[in-house]
Parts: sequence; structure tokens; C-alpha cells
Amino acid sequence: MTIVIKNGRICNPRRVFIGDIEISGSQIKKVGYVDEEGDIVIDASNRLVFPGFIDLHIQGAGGADVLDGNQESLNVISKTCVKFGVTSFLATTVYRPNKDNGHFAAALSANEKGLEGARFLGFHIEGPFISPQKRGMIRLSSICKPSSKVLEDIIDVTGGFLRMMTIAPELEGSLEIIERLVDLSVVASFGHSSASYEETLMGIAAGISHVTHLFNAMNIMHHRSPGPLLAIFESKDVTAQIISDGVHVVPPMVRFAASIMGPERLVLISDGMRAMGLPEGKYVYDGQEFISRGGTARYLDGTLIGTTLGLNQLAKNFMKFTKLSLSEISMVSSWNPALILGLEDRKGKIEAGMDADITILNKDFKVLKTIVNGRIVYSSEN
Repeated sequence: MTIVIKNGRICNPRRVFIGDIEISGSQIKKVGYVDEEGDIVIDASNRLVFPGFIDLHIQGAGGADVLDGNQESLNVISKTCVKFGVTSFLATTVYRPNKDNGHFAAALSANEKGLEGARFLGFHIEGPFISPQKRGMIRLSSICKPSSKVLEDIIDVTGGFLRMMTIAPELEGSLEIIERLVDLSVVASFGHSSASYEETLMGIAAGISHVTHLFNAMNIMHHRSPGPLLAIFESKDVTAQIISDGVHVVPPMVRFAASIMGPERLVLISDGMRAMGLPEGKYVYDGQEFISRGGTARYLDGTLIGTTLGLNQLAKNFMKFTKLSLSEISMVSSWNPALILGLEDRKGKIEAGMDADITILNKDFKVLKTIVNGRIVYSSEN
């Protein structure tokens, strides 16, 4: 199967230009001018053509959640993601110490069977080695003290697909866990933490290279107690996720983060919930009811637990809040997450030899088509 995309405004991380794309099988064959006819020809005139978005932090969508523990849930999430331009994702969830963790096996089985939408890149686990005081939506039953035995069980149940773990470096034993994660080529991500400035720096020295939802579930910055944020800002090799819904992080702070860290160090995430892609109303996460309203999800006590906006909408917001360019939006939504996961040789830009993961949007960032692995898996156009 050959697909030719004509006259698109190709938004790569370092360059935006008008051009054509030839897709052969699952790969991009040519970028520039394509005079060959394809089995399918897409006229992308006046359209934005991005490398497929990569969501490093999504828990659920379309009425499904990774925690559901059935094979269909991951496929529902996969099929819903592509409506928002996401072509691959980390299934984000929790580990329950001394309890059933069959949701990992269910997700792995679903992936082996084959997903109909975005591609599963592995697991991102929030916890269990996090601060109870900064747990946010995470239940106390999904938190425990750092333990090498627990980590080995996590490695076992994730079946070689553990890609990222959110951890609080101030906890006794965390630094050894971080070092072990680095040895396993798992991204150690700071988050859900009560760490001080000094404790955060110690975590970074041990191997933390990433931050889970910057500003959320961590101490604030103060002129006599700078906290983790200053340590993160100062550490130039540390990247950070940000939720640009204007609620988790208000627009001036999104702009501040972009000015301090630059687009090279930020990654857009959805932190998506079961209610993403569904009408507003009441839903359930891990046995607790939450309300989806105005693009956000909150427990009944008001605790903010996630967004219901898709990555395309968050990219539009980020561009509006920061005034960054289309190439920089490509960087934070596609290229940077590929780099963080070590997939930059296959994903994150539109170039010959790369995976044919592409999203086509209009100027308002509405997704028109999503191509995953050389297949059109979503189209909002007739």
C-alpha cells in the first residue's frame, strides 16, 4: 500500500515547509516533491502535517482505563487516541503492592493481539515509591516504601515493557531504586514528591532525567525554600511533562516554564482519563467517582486528577499560551518524547526511513487524518 500526501505544511522539529510525503508500507519513503501516484492520494493543501504525537502519560480514554484489567480497554484507548492525533503512547497506571496486578497482563495480551489505533510503547507507572502527601489521585493502597523486591516484581509483571517510573527521591531507599531503573534503561521521573531542593538534586545525581507533570504534585518555589522546581530548572539535561489545559497549569506559568526550560526540554502530555472523548458527567477511576467538566477531571472533593482534552487541543493551547512556532510545537509533542524513550531513529519527525506515523490537522488543530504505521486509522473527512 502506497500513500502520497500532497502539498502539506510539514511541521518538523527544526523546520516547517510545504512538501509531499510518500509512504510505502509502514515507512516514510520520500519527503519533498513526489510525482508518483499512490494507491491513496491525500490533498493536504492548507493543512498542517505533523509527526504523530506521542503521549507519555495517558491512563484512559473513550470510557476505558488501563486499570480495568481487560484486553479490550487498551484497544479502546488506542482507538480513541488517534482522534486526537496521537500515534503512540505509554499506558500510564499504578502498581498495587500485595494485590492483584492483572491489568498489566491484560494490556500486554491486548498489544500482542493487535491494537486498532495508536501503538503501545510500554508502561509508565506512577509510584508506588511516592509521597503519600503528594499522591493526588493515587490511592494509598498503591503506595509503599522503596523496595528492591517490589521493583523486581514490577519488572516481572510488566513483561519487559516498563519504560518510565514516577518516583519521589526523598524517600529512604529511592536513590538505589533510581540507579537500578537507569541500569534497566527505564526513565526515572521525578513526581508525586515532597522533596526539597537538595533532595531533588540528589535524585537527579542518581539518575532522574525527567519530571512527571511539572508543577503538579510537588512543592512550590519560595525564595527561602526553592524546592524541587529550581533544581529541575537548573538541571539542563532534565526534561519535563506539562499539561497545558490552563487549569493544571495556568497560562502564565505554562509560558514561564517554556521561557525557562525552552521547547527542547518540555513534553506535552494529556494525563488523559477514562472520560477523554466522552460527554461531561460522572465516571469512576480505581473505585472512586470523579466528575468530567470543562476539559478537566476532579474527584468529588475537588481534587484535580487529570484532563479530558486531547493532545491536539493541548498543543493548540500551548501554542496560544507561549507564542511558540509550529516547529517548536512539533518538538514538544512528537520529537522530545521520542528522544526521551530512545526512539529518535524511528519516530518524532517526518523523514525518509522513519515510521509512517503522521497526523494531519487544520489550522485550528482539529485532527483530519491520523496515520499509524502506514495505515489511515482515523479520518474526520469524507
